[in-house]
Amino acid sequence: MRRATRRQLYMLLACSASIPAAAAPQPSTQAGQTSPIVARGKYLTIAGDCLGCHSRAGQPAFAGGDYIVTPFGSIAPPNITPDAQYGIGTWSGDDFYRALHAGLRKDGSYIYPGMPYQWLTRVTKDDVAAIKAYLFSLPPAHIADRPNHLVFPFNVREGIGGWDALYFKEGTFKEDASKSPEWNRGAYLVEGLGHCGACHTPKNAAMAPIESERYAGGQINNWYAPNITSDTKQGIGGWTQADLVAYFKNGAAPEKGVTIGPMKEVHVSLSKLTDSDLNDIALYVKSIPAKTSYTKATLQSQVAYNSGGSLYDTNCSSCHQPDGHGLSGAVPPLAGNGAVTAKGPQNVIRAVLGGLPAQDTYAAMPGFAGILNSQQIADVTNYVRQTWGNRAPANATAGMVNDLRPKTDTMMAATHWCGQPGDSKLGQFVSEQGGSVQSELAQINDDNELPTIDKVIGDVRRQVPHARSADIVNELTTAYCPLVFRNTSLPKGEKATKLDQFASLVYTQLHVTH
Repeated sequence: MRRATRRQLYMLLACSASIPAAAAPQPSTQAGQTSPIVARGKYLTIAGDCLGCHSRAGQPAFAGGDYIVTPFGSIAPPNITPDAQYGIGTWSGDDFYRALHAGLRKDGSYIYPGMPYQWLTRVTKDDVAAIKAYLFSLPPAHIADRPNHLVFPFNVREGIGGWDALYFKEGTFKEDASKSPEWNRGAYLVEGLGHCGACHTPKNAAMAPIESERYAGGQINNWYAPNITSDTKQGIGGWTQADLVAYFKNGAAPEKGVTIGPMKEVHVSLSKLTDSDLNDIALYVKSIPAKTSYTKATLQSQVAYNSGGSLYDTNCSSCHQPDGHGLSGAVPPLAGNGAVTAKGPQNVIRAVLGGLPAQDTYAAMPGFAGILNSQQIADVTNYVRQTWGNRAPANATAGMVNDLRPKTDTMMAATHWCGQPGDSKLGQFVSEQGGSVQSELAQINDDNELPTIDKVIGDVRRQVPHARSADIVNELTTAYCPLVFRNTSLPKGEKATKLDQFASLVYTQLHVTH
């Protein structure tokens, strides 16, 4: 029952990505600002994506998260605000430290190993104290935890003692004197609160990491966390340290790929880390010994140029190119892309089903959930996983696609859901009802779409001059999406095409004329 995503799997109380005391960013102590320990704790809490797990729509921050589905039932991440009755307001510093370090609650009972205390145990007591100080500086939320729904015997906390005896080793991080300070800090971040191995390591039947396959890739609640060892074929051996830093900071690495699925959520936190932290993480990750995710014996034979190749030519090659190398800085490559060549095909299937938002300098990708059937999506997935030098298993099936369809409900798929506007100044300006953007978008037709988009972009640039291009594409597409859905003259399959056309035009105008 170990955690597998930051938001969706096996998480009860984790806050991740901490830094040693000597490396903490120095907060200002000017009048009216928070104390250094609270500022430090806030940095650590944001870096750890605690908000993503312990919050849900319509409720105060940290007042408890959405249900997390595990193979053993559903878990409700608890209220970790300083409310005395329903939160952790009566927890002492030792109580909080014991939870993260030893996996024990205030009353001494076991925390489900959904909280990754197998990694959190390495975190220094000072870092844990800073996180607690920040949480206790927030307003208390008087909201009771929702009950867990775990099947027997996993709903019996006392049974966790046996799991701990087999898989948990308590102990704070110890530096390696033979390594540089930067390497040690990177190791502390990755192996401690960052707990990257919780996602990128395969698990056994008890949902404990298989240490012999550490960082060789693992399934993450219907996604697949790729191999991040230094293997040159299946891992990140071909990535430079600068590639990794760009990926962490911008959500995309030039000529390598973009963040997808749970890693996109992780990027939100990583993007707020200091450059020195990101470089140290990248330095350590680059040092992870090479391991393979699969062997030649597990590979199926090369997929012939059949329906998968034909489908690729018709639907994908204009952007990703016939050679699978994409368009530099605009469309990520499929050839040699770690998300494509991972042991599991889930990432490719879900990208084809649901598309992808614009990221960094890369354009949005349309979803094909309403255009291609499940067998076609399986065919094109297997094709790209075994073409242009890719040698991943051709293991996508129509049944797997059918299973992932209801779990891949995205705006770019244009099935029945539009995104929510962001809470930034850009999102507020674009979504303002009766505002200029909404009025202009409502007037779009086939004859005036391009000049209208150009005018709207100009309005946005004047009002929010520092907005990133990818954010403008995503916010305008979010605002335009309801108009597409309300257009009863458009067949279901054409709605995705219409939305993609709009997003593509916005992207083109931003990068060509603005």
